[in-house]
Amino acid sequence: MLKKVLKGIGIFLLVTIIALAATPFLFKDKIKEMIAKTLNENVNANIAFEDVDLSLFKSFPQAHVIIDKLSIINKAPFAGDTLLYAGETNVTMSIKELFKGEGETMSLASFSAVDGIVNIIFNKDGIGNFDIALKETEENKPSDSKPFSLDIQKYGVENLKFSYIDEGSNMKMILDSIYHEGKGNFAAQKLDLETKTTAKLSFEMEKMNYMNNVGITLDAVLGIDLEKSKYEFKDNKALINQLPLEFNGFIQMVEAGQTYNLTFKTPTSDFKNFLGLVPAAYSGDISKVKTTGQFSVDGKVKGNLTETTIPAFDVKIASNNASFQYPDLPKSVKNIIIDTHIINETGLMNDTYVNLNQLSFSIDQDVFDAKANVKNLATNALVDAELKGTINLANVTKAYPVKLDKPLTGILKADVKTKFDMQSVEKSQYQNIQNSGTVSLTGFNYEGPEMAKPFKINQANVAFNPNHINLSKFDAKTGSSDIQVNGTLDNFYGFLFKNQILKGKFNMNSTKLVVSDFMVPSTTTVSEESKKTTEAVKIPSFLDCSITAKVGTVVYDNLNLKDVSGNLVIRDEAIALNNLKMGIFGGNIGLTGNVSTKGNTPKFDMNLGLNAVNIAESFTQLDMLKSIAPIAGVINGKVNSTIKLSGNLQNDMTPNLKTISGDLFGQLLSTTINEKNSAMLTALSSNMKFIDMSKLNLNDVKAALSFKDGKVNVKPFDIKYQDITVNVAGSHGFDQNMNYNLKFDVPVKYLGKDVSNLLAKLTPADQKQITSIPVNGLMTGNFSQPKFNTDLKQASTNLTTQLVKMQKEKLVNQGTSALGNLIGGTKPNTATDTTKSTSTPKEEIKNTVKDKATGAIKDLFGKKKKEE
Repeated sequence: MLKKVLKGIGIFLLVTIIALAATPFLFKDKIKEMIAKTLNENVNANIAFEDVDLSLFKSFPQAHVIIDKLSIINKAPFAGDTLLYAGETNVTMSIKELFKGEGETMSLASFSAVDGIVNIIFNKDGIGNFDIALKETEENKPSDSKPFSLDIQKYGVENLKFSYIDEGSNMKMILDSIYHEGKGNFAAQKLDLETKTTAKLSFEMEKMNYMNNVGITLDAVLGIDLEKSKYEFKDNKALINQLPLEFNGFIQMVEAGQTYNLTFKTPTSDFKNFLGLVPAAYSGDISKVKTTGQFSVDGKVKGNLTETTIPAFDVKIASNNASFQYPDLPKSVKNIIIDTHIINETGLMNDTYVNLNQLSFSIDQDVFDAKANVKNLATNALVDAELKGTINLANVTKAYPVKLDKPLTGILKADVKTKFDMQSVEKSQYQNIQNSGTVSLTGFNYEGPEMAKPFKINQANVAFNPNHINLSKFDAKTGSSDIQVNGTLDNFYGFLFKNQILKGKFNMNSTKLVVSDFMVPSTTTVSEESKKTTEAVKIPSFLDCSITAKVGTVVYDNLNLKDVSGNLVIRDEAIALNNLKMGIFGGNIGLTGNVSTKGNTPKFDMNLGLNAVNIAESFTQLDMLKSIAPIAGVINGKVNSTIKLSGNLQNDMTPNLKTISGDLFGQLLSTTINEKNSAMLTALSSNMKFIDMSKLNLNDVKAALSFKDGKVNVKPFDIKYQDITVNVAGSHGFDQNMNYNLKFDVPVKYLGKDVSNLLAKLTPADQKQITSIPVNGLMTGNFSQPKFNTDLKQASTNLTTQLVKMQKEKLVNQGTSALGNLIGGTKPNTATDTTKSTSTPKEEIKNTVKDKATGAIKDLFGKKKKEE
């Protein structure tokens, strides 16, 4: 009997498990259809979701529905904007709800969303993107069916980002990393909802940031009256960063908007509350801090939030004669007074006032005071502020746990008054801005990972004037570099408050600037090996400045630039160099052009003028010139040159040789050749023995070349060696491979004694026709292993043919005696010689002349190598 019962139970469990596993497949399509129908029948937006899964195991005995990647995309006037996205949406309901027919109400027990995004936008016309409910019409009345009703006991969101943007008031609020859960019986009209919430709050208005990722925590019991849409704060505990607050009162949804009647305050008045406003990463463990005095926040909000009004509010932040000292630090901050009042009594946004009546504190004998008043916030904010005091920066880290690799030093003194309105700032109407006072910084020393070397400001003085801010003195040093700057800033408030471009005009002087003092090396790991790389230099986009510079010496890599002067204009992430001059390589270089870092790859476009620059130094120490004209490194002397080039820059701001292109025109001055330092010239002189490289005169030689894609093309130019002309043209690559044509116009006097004797027998008129012969050379290979070939045989044949043609008829008529006179020999004995040769006199003359001429040319060019 027991065995049958157990068998029956086993069969029942098996059937139940099979049914639970099979049910999702039976109801999945029904759920998908129901969700799609509900959404599409009720909203005017583009709805999409990737899939719907149903499980009876996950929340048994309830059904668990998972919607993957649900999105709601707005239509016009917010076409393409995401109103809602949820990576995963979870809904639970009773299993019996799955068996209800079409049109029957389904009750949902709970829901949650993971990795969600909600964007609420009001455009400049006051229209909200969340108003997506379909409008009722006579022709298209809503269906009577109500597929879903809420019988929720629990809900939650994980990692939700909520954005609220009001384009009309230029306001933006973001609640990021929201984790929220709530418990309550939504089936009842009145309920107590237990909630827990954490989030990070950012808020900006008129492009001014007031909060940035401020941590918020709220554990609250909300009394909810669904019939009256009223939400009451009952038992609650909130933290803003670490500042505790308690709320009382309610928020109610009404036809015109929302009604607020709230009060909030700090539960205690201990000064630790103030430190709680500072994020924990910067304030340390405030529980161990010794404090005296009080700090309190007390506020109330009462009134209606509508399209035209805001609730009236009154917020007071106060502290009197307070102090704090961290247990591990030697100094304390004393005599802290805070008196701030934020108030709106009318409900009109423009009647909001922020009064910082006093903010003061002291460290040792240094006292710092500030006060400010801001009003007319909604239309044209008016700011009136004063700042006066002294701060010894070395005491900051001794009184507050600022995490610095190296402590600060220096004395900051300020005595400044300013009064301005935001419209004048936006329109650069400086006549409406009232500034006065000075700020000075002396003995400032700073070391940090973003600085290549310790940075020291000996003296910096800033004077605030009505139209601009005047940097009257800036004297600094880093490494072996010194800088002295003075000038003006014309748009400081626009830059500070409105993200506008910072405009200025400066003069800079220095006795020595070492570029490496300002370049920061960073370590990156590649294939488990640490390598030092240089971060790419980025020209700031917020600068629009003109700098007139004069520097005694600039050290750039292995180069020493002397007497550097010129003008630099920084604008739109680029630097324009105007009439930049410098002494280097025994001469001077003038430079005009620009460098831009606006794109992903830095680019440059330059025109250079080289005046009497040492050839060997400039074309061996500069990789770019070495690649363009490698042969120049063996030339002693000076060069005048104009170079136009452009290309990409590497991270260290040196040219990427693979990308440069341009033109070069140069004229050589007072030059000599170091033949032994060039395999190319050695190969040339060994094959052209009549040329002595030490006697080669390159003075006033002019050459023009162009370069692109790593290849240099040299336009034809002539070199004179005594009365020999050599025409050079061809190309080479930055990889040192070359292909050059050399055309020699060789006078016949260099062809040897035998040829001279032959030519001497010609008439003066015929001799004038044979003054020189052309010889073609081809230089290939590369500059370290060149290959040189000439058309020696062809030149020999050409000369022989020419001589024979001019003389053959004359010599044939003269006979054997004439031939003997021509070659300086004796007359042959016809009686005995006729048996030794069958050649005719004409053929004998031709062969003799040919042999003599060929032998002379071979002696001229040297013996032929085996490979030839």
